[in-house]
Order: sequence, then structure tokens, then C-alpha cells
Amino acid sequence: MKTAFPWRELFILVIGPFMAILDGSIVNVAVPKLMAVFGVGTDRIQWVLTAYLLASGVVIPVSGYLGDVLGYRRMYVVCLGLFTMGSLFCALAWSDKTLVAARVCQAVGGGMLVPLSMGMLFKIVPRGMMGMAMGIWGISAMMAPTIGPTLGGYLVDNLSWHMIFLVNLPVGLLGMFLAAVFLGETPLLKSRFDLPGCLFSSAGCFAILLALSEGQDKGWTSQYIVTLVVAAFFFLLIFVLWELGTEEPMLDIRLLGNPVFAVSLLITAVVTIGLFGGLFLVPIFTQVLLGLTPMQTGLLIMPSALASGLLMPISGRLYDRMGARPLALVGLSVVALTTWEFNKINLNTSTHWLQMMLVYRSCGMGLAMMPIGTAGMEAVPARLSGRASAFNNLVRQVSASFGIAFLTYVMTSRQVYHFEWLRESLSWSSPVAFAAIGQLKQALALPGDAALAVLGMAAQRQAMASAIADTFVVSAAMVAVAIPLSLLLGKKRTKEMVEGAVDNRDAGGKSADAG
Repeated sequence: MKTAFPWRELFILVIGPFMAILDGSIVNVAVPKLMAVFGVGTDRIQWVLTAYLLASGVVIPVSGYLGDVLGYRRMYVVCLGLFTMGSLFCALAWSDKTLVAARVCQAVGGGMLVPLSMGMLFKIVPRGMMGMAMGIWGISAMMAPTIGPTLGGYLVDNLSWHMIFLVNLPVGLLGMFLAAVFLGETPLLKSRFDLPGCLFSSAGCFAILLALSEGQDKGWTSQYIVTLVVAAFFFLLIFVLWELGTEEPMLDIRLLGNPVFAVSLLITAVVTIGLFGGLFLVPIFTQVLLGLTPMQTGLLIMPSALASGLLMPISGRLYDRMGARPLALVGLSVVALTTWEFNKINLNTSTHWLQMMLVYRSCGMGLAMMPIGTAGMEAVPARLSGRASAFNNLVRQVSASFGIAFLTYVMTSRQVYHFEWLRESLSWSSPVAFAAIGQLKQALALPGDAALAVLGMAAQRQAMASAIADTFVVSAAMVAVAIPLSLLLGKKRTKEMVEGAVDNRDAGGKSADAG
């Protein structure tokens, strides 16, 4: 008898991740408004964003354990409730400090929603249908970051900053009701809580995410950032050693012994670093250099999000038939080539060309990303899917933060290089500069020093455009590195690895019992 596809359960499990991921980007466009409302500077309001990133990253590792012990449906409802309640508190905040506290509450629930949802999906959907299920589930991960700025810009401009949080309430309450009524509880597993593992992972994740979020402002070589990085290294090293030695680890490091799962995580990390270049470089280019508003930028990016969302279910269906390898090869090749094309952008780039290139790039992303992640998750036994999901999402969170920090560093360093190169031509001794200054003096009736300053500002804009173009080259190189790694993925091999993982795990358990 053919098993029915769980459409209803899938829809319910998409609500939570979509809202959590959406909230990570919807607040960004409201930062200037929040600064004016609370009367604070960027150094303090930045914690509204940083607090959410840190809190969500810290709770991800423990999500798999809580789902296994307390039940994935129960934890999904509780976390959705925490997220919804945190959203209400954010809307009621009367100062930046209370808003940061509310964001932490919001992030504790939101950070666990994605791994819990994915872990439960792998427990209730038959393995032969996982491609289609993950394709639909992945729409939330691909479209939410793009919809966020557009929706946030509209709400802030036309209604109130409170609405970027209040919009979560009806959706969150609906999701809680549907999950409580229609989702069945997963089998509970008896497991001892790994307190040392939780403390070590929390401290390590907190330190590395804080360093990545503040490195650009504080300086990567500053004592503050270096101390955080060193502390993160030692905490995570102790965490790995402890998890390898304990019988009931919170986050099973031994999963990396599965080649397909390990390769999937490696590809995910590398590609995420490269892909996040487009997510933050394009808004910088359009708003700072082309003069578009956040709302206009969101509308420019929207077709690419729709293209990616439409391709996700198609790639899922194709994955169920032909496996991950061909889809990953084709999709990553498209992403690498289109990302490389962005090195042509300049101050005269048309928004139409930019929009079409983003659509082509998103088509490659929609084709490749779901099969890569699903192949790795399917290589893990079903009973370990919750821990594997936590592992997968932790890698994505850290990689995304690292990608933004690394590519921001590349962009700023290249901007300095290009400006220094251009500044050599902006002097009274340069014939070209002398002629340009003369034309500006006549056209704008400016004195010589003011005309030179105008040329300097133009050079700054040109330097930034060239730096963004260079950064896209680095992003393309990151994606290209992942293309040969995708040869190690394949549906047939994944099935073999599933059997091997089960056999190895069972053998390990029997050996432990015998000991």
C-alpha cells in the first residue's frame, strides 16, 4: 500500500522556521528607526541584532537532545510559543535594553524551531519522499531572508516599527494550534543530559559568534576579538574531546565519521560562506551606490526569491529520482558562474541586469542546496536525525556569520586598495585630474579645493563599487571549491551509508553493552 505524503504536517512544520528565519532579516531595515525612537547610537542598537544571533546559535546544539527526550511536537509547540511571546515583548519594549532582552527570549524559541522542524520532518516522512518534503520545507529557508527586508521596509514606512514584531503573533498562535492538534508526538528516547557538553558548546558558540559579529567594528587584531577567538577554539576543542569520550553525547561528533554526512556539511559550510556574499553585498550596492530605498531593494530581489522557491520542490522531486550528485553539480556550477558575472558591476549597472542575474543565480541555488542537505541527512539513521539536524543548522549559523564577516573584510580591504590607486590620479599634478577639476569649477561654480573634494567622493564611490565586484569574485571561488566535492554525493551511495551507519551504530552499542 502506497504511503500518503504528509502535506498537512509539512505545512505546519514550515510555519515555525519561516517566521524564525524571517525575523532574522526583517529587523535589519528598522535599525535607523529604532535608533531614533530610543535615542541611542549604532553601538547600542546593534545588540538588537547581535543578541538574536548569539542566543539562537547557543541553543541550537541542545535542540536535538530536547526533541529526543521531551518529544519533537511538544518542543516545537513550546519553542513557537516562546518565539511568539518574545515577539510580543519586543513590540512592548520601552527602551533598547528591554528590546534586547525580549530579542533573547524570541531567539531562544526561534533558534530551536529550525532544527526541531527539520528533525521531525525526517522522522515522519518516508525516506523515498524526503526530496519532495525537503524541497517544500526549504522554501522557508530560501525565501524568508529575501522577503524580510521588503516586508520590514513596508511595515516601518507605512505603519509602525511595532508591526515588525506584532506580525508574528497571529501566525505564531495559528502554528501552535495546528501543531498541537494535528501533529503526532514522536517516540521519546531515554538519555542522560550532557551538562558539560552543553556548557562547552554554548560557551564556544557564544564566543565565536560574538567575535564574528563584532570583528569588523572592534578590529580583527584587537585584544578583545583575539581573546574571543582563542576562547572559542579551546571551548570547542574541549567540547569535541568530551563528546568523543562520553557515552551519551549531546551533539554526536561521531556522525562526522559518516562520509556522506561529513561531505554534505563541508559543502554546506563552503557554499553558505559564498552565498551570503549576495545577501548582503547586493543591498549595499543598491542602497549606498545606486540610491535605492530598502523597499525598492527588496522588490528588486523578490523575483530571485520566487525563482528559488519555485525550483525547490522541483529539485526535491528530481532528487527522489536521480539523487543529489547531478543536481548539485549543475546547480553549483550555475551559482558559481552567475556569481562570477557579478564582478562586472559598476556605477552604471542597470537594475534590470542585476535583477536577472540574481534570478539566474537563485535558480542554481534552488536546484543545488536542498539535495546537498538532504543527502547528508538521509545518510544518518532516522533515530539520530534530530542530533544531525542540530549539527547541520549549527554549521549553517556559524558559516553564515563567518561568511558575512569574511566578505565584509574583503570588501573593506579592497575598497582601501582601489581608493589608494585612484587617489594617486587625484592631484593637481595629474593632467586628467586638472582638467576634471577645471570642468567642475566651471559647471558648478566651485573653488578648486571643493572641486577636488567632489572628485574624492566620486573616487570613494568608484572604489566601493570595484571592491564589491572583487568580493563577488571571492564568493564565486568559494562556491567553485564545492563543485568537485559534490561528486561524493549520490543517492545510491547514500542508501549504502545509511545501512552502514545503522550497522556501525548498533555494533558500537553492542560492544559497549558487552564491555
